[in-house]
Amino acid sequence: MRFVATFALAVAAMGAIVGTAATASVKDGVDAWQRGDYATAVAQWKPAAEAGDADAQFNLAQAYKLGRGVPTDLGQAQSWYQKAAQQGHEQAQANLGLILFQNGDRAAAMPWIQKAADHGEPRAQYVLGTAMFNGELVTKDWVKAYALMTRAAAAGLPQATTSLTQMDTYIPADQRRQGLALAAEMAKSQPSSSMADAQPRSPSPTPPPPPRPAIRTTDLPPSAPAAAASPPPPPAAAPARAIPSQAQGSAPMAGEGGWRIQLGAFSSAATARTLWTRVSGRLPGARSYVVEAGPITRLQAGPYPNRAAAARACSELVGQPCFPVAAP
Repeated sequence: MRFVATFALAVAAMGAIVGTAATASVKDGVDAWQRGDYATAVAQWKPAAEAGDADAQFNLAQAYKLGRGVPTDLGQAQSWYQKAAQQGHEQAQANLGLILFQNGDRAAAMPWIQKAADHGEPRAQYVLGTAMFNGELVTKDWVKAYALMTRAAAAGLPQATTSLTQMDTYIPADQRRQGLALAAEMAKSQPSSSMADAQPRSPSPTPPPPPRPAIRTTDLPPSAPAAAASPPPPPAAAPARAIPSQAQGSAPMAGEGGWRIQLGAFSSAATARTLWTRVSGRLPGARSYVVEAGPITRLQAGPYPNRAAAARACSELVGQPCFPVAAP
């Protein structure tokens, strides 16, 4: 299954920059932008951008992308992103890579996406993780794909959480464990990154606005679960614990089976509990389990005596995605 990729732009503020004349004009432009005086902001940034200031180039690209203070011009936006990216501007590198990817120039996009992913940018990690899962433009590497998708999901990218759940049905348990270990190493070495509102970057240490997701459900690159020639064996589930109270509403089914159904993957156990509250009445006799794997919490229900019984339970949950998984 594939999705069309169109990415909203997002940036994060950085620390102070040496106060040269160019960066002073960049800050003046940011102040004007925050007042809603976009024309003045652009007038401040343009000379600095033409003089080679990377922050000004990035901010000017943002203005052309959003159509504030200048007419919307994606060609100009891409041009200014590229100038800033070539100077090592991390947010410009991420946005340039995603724009090129969106426009179908994926070969040119991938080096920039890889740089942004190395810096911890969640959208780039999501795209690179998808590419590594599918083996498109990069070498297929399911361990690193799982690690990158885990990092993107932990940063709050909902599509990454969905893809991670789908990856569980393809990637063997030992490779998933390696991927989680690699994700933990990435978390130590990469700076914390989040998706913030699209806003020009200031050379002053002004805190960034609250983060919000930057990719809509319809704005995805190719999905992770590429079709396999033959389905892999059911992956082994991680150690789980039953959800107390909510999971005890009905008596357990007779016999302990070796199968469960997976109802979703979340960034918190509280979200899993909420979903269980909604669906438990439609799964008579089932218990619920929370399976914790690094920053991701999976909600499972069961036990079922065999895969066919688990599949039947899924088929009865109209409107709720789920799939059978082997119990530990």
